[in-house]
Amino acid sequence: MIAAIKPAGSNTRGLLAYLYGPGKHDEHLDPHIVAGFAMLGMPDPGRDEDATLTELARYLDEPVRLRNGEFGKKVTDHVWHCPVRAAPEDRYLSDAEWGEIAQRIVEAAGIAPTGDDLACRWIAVRHADDHIHILATTVREDGRRPKLHDSGLRVGDACREIEKDYGLRQLKKSDRTGARRPTQAEMHKAERLGWNQTSPEWLQDRIRAAIPHVTGAEEFIAYLEASGVEVQVRRGPSGDLLGYAAGRPGDLNEAGEQIYHPGSKISPDLSLPKIKARLESSRPEEHPTARRNHPSTPWHQATDALDTLHTDLADDIHAQAHITALGELLEATAQKAPAHLRAELHAASKAFARAQRSQVRAEDRAAHALRSAARDIVHTATGPDGSALAALVAALVWAAIVAGRWHEAKHHAHQADAARQAVQHLQTAADLALAPTLAELTARPPRDQARRVLASDVRAAVPDHAERILTDPAWPALATVLANAEARGHQPHQLLKEAAAQRELTTARQPARVLITRIAHTGRNPAPNRRAEAARLQSTMAGSIPTRQTGNGRLPSVPPSPTKQQRR
Repeated sequence: MIAAIKPAGSNTRGLLAYLYGPGKHDEHLDPHIVAGFAMLGMPDPGRDEDATLTELARYLDEPVRLRNGEFGKKVTDHVWHCPVRAAPEDRYLSDAEWGEIAQRIVEAAGIAPTGDDLACRWIAVRHADDHIHILATTVREDGRRPKLHDSGLRVGDACREIEKDYGLRQLKKSDRTGARRPTQAEMHKAERLGWNQTSPEWLQDRIRAAIPHVTGAEEFIAYLEASGVEVQVRRGPSGDLLGYAAGRPGDLNEAGEQIYHPGSKISPDLSLPKIKARLESSRPEEHPTARRNHPSTPWHQATDALDTLHTDLADDIHAQAHITALGELLEATAQKAPAHLRAELHAASKAFARAQRSQVRAEDRAAHALRSAARDIVHTATGPDGSALAALVAALVWAAIVAGRWHEAKHHAHQADAARQAVQHLQTAADLALAPTLAELTARPPRDQARRVLASDVRAAVPDHAERILTDPAWPALATVLANAEARGHQPHQLLKEAAAQRELTTARQPARVLITRIAHTGRNPAPNRRAEAARLQSTMAGSIPTRQTGNGRLPSVPPSPTKQQRR
């Protein structure tokens, strides 16, 4: 059940005309009052042919008129409007039940506290099976204004209790970190203009897409403008950027002026201070040339950065920072991935946006590696090869699972649910990314004898999961990966143990596929030759020993090696 308190209005008669009218699409049927502050003697134009809307409006506005006549400053924001809607799958609620629900909501909001005979006047109008509208005038009978601060939170809590008591679909408790829901006006406007998204939703996608590309607030504003977003900035006397509002081209008000939405209203984590904290958290690079010349691609480096995520979540403020940066890496991957993966990756990124923010304060500097990985991916000129992409998407699946578990442990219901939704999209993307590599590996399996030896390695390295792995349809491909890694000097047994330690296999849908992406990533380079490395180290150490000179400037003479007889 959703109760959406609207911004305060000033025209009681006008709102009543909407509630008792046919609706914009003739959807209003049999409008009538189901509850109110005093049902006896209250006119109901839906049931009484002699009652009028003007009469009902005058009845509700009486305390407002009395206050305005006595005090110099008139009240004009006195109309409180709260639609209350049941879920589509909820059972039919009778008028009496809707009346009880309305009473509980006005009590929770502070409109009409229990036992308060001088509370505000209010009514609940029903004109459809699945919802009611509560209208109140926010001047009490004693002329005072009601205390409505945080009324939205209290009403939300009341709805959660109502859902339990009436056997309705139970929604999650609000934590004040969710993005604002689109208004009816915004949804109707988008429909009228042929837009798939409302303006705030469209702007949120563009703002999130911009963040991995930039390193500072000014650069962020410039990127938004270059990507077609209308931007209005607020600066201090010194010229420093203090805030911004974004607008969608073509979204105009009645006067033909551009409509702007402050970043914090689009989503709580998109205010300028919060974006600046994320962008300015990156440490200056000590060796940028070395990073650019690194043999690994940005895709491999991103996978490496995700490898330590499960240990980075031990501390809350660091955990929240890494989860926020994970969302940026998801967005960057979606932007640069091949076309056949973008739909699922974009869906995952959009779902995970809700998991990026919670009431836990983030220490953004802790997530430097993930954020740098996201930035490197959006700035790379080349796409990934198949195995690198499959490894990264598989690592993103596991990272989203870990993030969801952290949120569950902290009782962040909305965020945990968002992470689960993201995992579903990522798993689909992971299957698509691995399919070409899987087909190639399966087509060239190792010999039977080699495969039997590798199966023994599996049983020794991961005995608890060996049967699932060896009966997985992807086992022949995993055997090929292990054989390839062994040819590069790696030990299959060790690679299997390391891969299983990185990502537990109990919850894996297809453990062989998980191991393929992990081992293909970690075993992609030849294993170091220990003898060659030891010889190189010995040579380096010998060359670094300083030479001594004798007093006459000549090198000291080297005594002859003892003969076999002398050694005896």
